[in-house]
Amino acid sequence: MADDPVDTEGPHADVNAKLVRTKEQWAKDGRALTGTSSDPKRDRRPPGQRITQDFPVLDLGIQPNLSQREWALSVAGQVAHPLKWDWEAFMAQPQVSYLNDIHCVTTWSRYDNTWVGVPMRTLLAEVKPLPSAKYLMVKSYDGYATNIPLADVDRDDVFIAHSWQGKPLDRDHGGPVRLVVPHLYFWKSAKWIRHITFMDKDQPGYWEARGYHMRGNPWDEERYG
Repeated sequence: MADDPVDTEGPHADVNAKLVRTKEQWAKDGRALTGTSSDPKRDRRPPGQRITQDFPVLDLGIQPNLSQREWALSVAGQVAHPLKWDWEAFMAQPQVSYLNDIHCVTTWSRYDNTWVGVPMRTLLAEVKPLPSAKYLMVKSYDGYATNIPLADVDRDDVFIAHSWQGKPLDRDHGGPVRLVVPHLYFWKSAKWIRHITFMDKDQPGYWEARGYHMRGNPWDEERYG
């Protein structure tokens, strides 16, 4: 399987340009930074966050309308065994229920989300990252991309989700399939995922190239780079 080029520019049509400019300005201004840090073992809510019962919809203004039949996920790059899962292959993997909190860089947090998905460690065991693999670039059907250290997905609490709150994940929130990395800001939990490239060197994704932090730990307030 040929490697998929790492595209950090993202989509050029139908993007909500006003939103992008606003978020770029937030990064320049350091919006919502409190200058503090906290311990996730002690503090459930990271610095600068507010609790919401809603699940706000945030994207680039593009919402791919994918059916389960049309969806597929490919993996390539610094791995021993590139793969491609269609919906049937994805659903044949171990299915695990999760309960977590999510924290958005725009300052909202939502507690007690229930999900069903495939553990990221299941994918890692199948593709077998090479010793040179240190980072991932996760790409989406809307042209979005985000980078994540391999160590931040090689965890029991990171998964590829297809259900939320007992129902199939809807289009607004990344359905049919999204990544969930709950210990990082939620822009790292890419919606509508289609491809993962394993890399030996870090590269910025869409928001990282526009002033956001390369990792995004909420308890250290890694909102911006």
